[in-house]
Amino acid sequence: MIDLYLKRRIVNAVSLTLAVLLTLFALFWLAWILWTLLRLGAPYLTWSVFTQNTPGPGDSGGLSNAILGSALITLFGIVIGAPIGILTGTYLSEFDRASRLAHSVRFLNDVLLSAPSIVLGVFIYALAVETIGHFSGWAGSLALALIVIPIVVRTTENMLLLVPDYMRESAAALGAPQWKTVVFICYRAARGGILTGVLLAVARIAGETAPLLFTALNNQFWSVNMGRPMANLPVTIFNYAMGPYQDWHHLAWAGSLLITAAILAISLVSRFLLRHKY
Repeated sequence: MIDLYLKRRIVNAVSLTLAVLLTLFALFWLAWILWTLLRLGAPYLTWSVFTQNTPGPGDSGGLSNAILGSALITLFGIVIGAPIGILTGTYLSEFDRASRLAHSVRFLNDVLLSAPSIVLGVFIYALAVETIGHFSGWAGSLALALIVIPIVVRTTENMLLLVPDYMRESAAALGAPQWKTVVFICYRAARGGILTGVLLAVARIAGETAPLLFTALNNQFWSVNMGRPMANLPVTIFNYAMGPYQDWHHLAWAGSLLITAAILAISLVSRFLLRHKY
């Protein structure tokens, strides 16, 4: 008995030590990446980055048009994908939890959740870009929406399942129809978690490059026309990082720092909301 107890303590100590060491190993690389971004990006994060358009070879400039384009493409990606995800998650949680259709939807959602983003970009390229004959901001938003939908579906369903059934039963006992129960009780109880899922989806798509290379592409002009190729930060960073000019490299580092800071802020806000709601 003593030997078994000693063996369990040794296994526990070894497992705990390995877990701590691996955590420190991961944190070391994370800190190194953040420090590299700050060291190489912060000195070039000047006011001109936010006020001037992306420059051509040998010119000076900033990232204002790319920042605007990324904001618009991401915004419309959320506007398209989030309602679909919320409604699908609601259907799976409130209206059809155990049917074959529900299981099929969950399976397809898991497949979409694990699909490489470049595959989704190629799909939208074949579906939209080839059809209309040119790249566009709308195609980029559609590609990002395909990334948003499975994330929001999963979080919405899980958050609604956390709402106690006695709240639904109480509403039914008072004669409330099911749609009112969902809208005025379940949504209110789970709104923090649902909003967190949407914010996590924003953080997920904010730095996506591969889908935009096949859909929105890029340009060097200030434009709000979503029907044409549109500048965006991820593709601009990719192009400038591969370019031969030092000024382009500086802007690429500054843009990388901007995206990282934005994603970090969104992640912190989502965790803050989740901590205070559940």
